[in-house]
Amino acid sequence: MIRLTGVELRRLIARRLAIVGVAGVVVITAFLLFAVWRDARPMSAEEQRQNQVYFEEAQKDWKLNGAQYQKDCEAQYQSQPDPKPAIAEFCPGPPTIEQFGKPEVVFAELMPSLLQGISYLLVGIAFLVGASFVGAEFSSGAIGNWLTFEPRRMRVYGSKLLGAAIGFVPVAVVILGLLTLGAFVIVGELGNTESTTGKIWGNLSETSGRIVLMTAVGAALGAVVGTLLRHTAAAIGVVMGYLILVEGVFGGFLTSAQPWLVRLNFDAFIMHGATYWVQECDGAGGSYTCNSIEKHVSFEHGAWYLSIAALALVALGALIFRRRDVN
Repeated sequence: MIRLTGVELRRLIARRLAIVGVAGVVVITAFLLFAVWRDARPMSAEEQRQNQVYFEEAQKDWKLNGAQYQKDCEAQYQSQPDPKPAIAEFCPGPPTIEQFGKPEVVFAELMPSLLQGISYLLVGIAFLVGASFVGAEFSSGAIGNWLTFEPRRMRVYGSKLLGAAIGFVPVAVVILGLLTLGAFVIVGELGNTESTTGKIWGNLSETSGRIVLMTAVGAALGAVVGTLLRHTAAAIGVVMGYLILVEGVFGGFLTSAQPWLVRLNFDAFIMHGATYWVQECDGAGGSYTCNSIEKHVSFEHGAWYLSIAALALVALGALIFRRRDVN
């Protein structure tokens, strides 16, 4: 099994689509770091002068009308539904120079969203390459030739899944390391890294570890789908159809079903919990009103959901690969 997996790894590395996919991930990572630099760089001298003019105008207006502004804001605050923020946050009072400046980029606040974004890219590319890795063998008929040398189908099936999964582990580790280190250096020069405590580094490391795991799982599941559909284009079509019809249309109309869709459970697993919003409507009191209610999906829910779905798909692929004619 180890030797078969080594052969599959060499095949994966030699595939043109795998090389192009990894190169694409590197390029997009560089663009993300460029976007971090653009967000973190300070305003130009001209922008600072213009904002100073706006600040002075706002100060003059507050001196004339500030009392009325504060009174109106407090009245509006009282009419807000619970739970509501502190009144100091809702009615901040007179203008400050910070309100007219560019917010400082904080590394600890930036990285969770960066890691979440790169997780979609890594898992998506890994799935695509994994599906192509196996689907191309069915399209070309090479799988039949391979089974004449190794007729034990489950060993072949397992080695292909392991090869796809293991092959993307170092890719994910290197990309996450480059993104984290690059963002830390950029924000350290232009923003704020002082709030990055040991606990935050631990959380970022745990998130990165889960992304590496899901990248490997994504590559293996891509190989499973390639086995089931026997064609790369068919695998891409199925995934796109699911994202558009199920996640986009169905999930958008029936928001209460979101905890049973893949994307939200993926987010819950990667980010150690995720939130979503549902509309709750009430016709009591002679009026029909709807309110957006925040709901939470736990890390455990996401982990169990993804584990069961992945194992079920792997088992289905094994059953079909074992029994179906490959030609």
